[in-house]
Amino acid sequence: MFRRPFNLLLLLFVAFISIFLWEKLKFLNPFRIQDIKTTHNIVLKEMSTLGKVELANFTFRDVVEQELSVSYLPNPKAILIVQGNAVGCIDLTKITAEDIVTKDDTLVVHLPDPELCHYSIDHKHSKIYDTQYAFMNEQALLNEAYTRAESKIKESALEMGILEQTKKNAEIVLKPLLENVSGKKVVLQYRLRATLERLK
Repeated sequence: MFRRPFNLLLLLFVAFISIFLWEKLKFLNPFRIQDIKTTHNIVLKEMSTLGKVELANFTFRDVVEQELSVSYLPNPKAILIVQGNAVGCIDLTKITAEDIVTKDDTLVVHLPDPELCHYSIDHKHSKIYDTQYAFMNEQALLNEAYTRAESKIKESALEMGILEQTKKNAEIVLKPLLENVSGKKVVLQYRLRATLERLK
């Protein structure tokens, strides 16, 4: 007659003790995260002087059709729409005191020859248009296509006169800046041309 209420009370008592012990003992859990400590050992690997002034930026879009020759299977093919850019610059860190000559109210600055600073593919704006039979060699096919497209960007930039455009933009950007700083009329010359003029 009293067994059922007794069993119910016993069950409630056991549940209460279990909850009490769980709350107390969980603080003793060896796997509980108490604190997070992170240590960084960062080392400055290289510090560069930013002396290359970017003066021309050519953007290209190329449709690349790439095909690999393979044995026994149809040749894998891919068509990519590739966007990239090439940048022409002048490295001002190469200028020495001998490169700056004052003649009356004129300042003659012998600049280093313009160079192609960098060229690269903009993968964010490039896409794979189509692939065929590329299930076995897809990565090799795409890598080769991107490599050739990047080389073509360099070649095209030089053929289209990026170095000459860099010189023209130096007249627009650097000349007014130097005139404002020096208070003199500035004439920009380039080392190769200046050397040839001295030899005449």
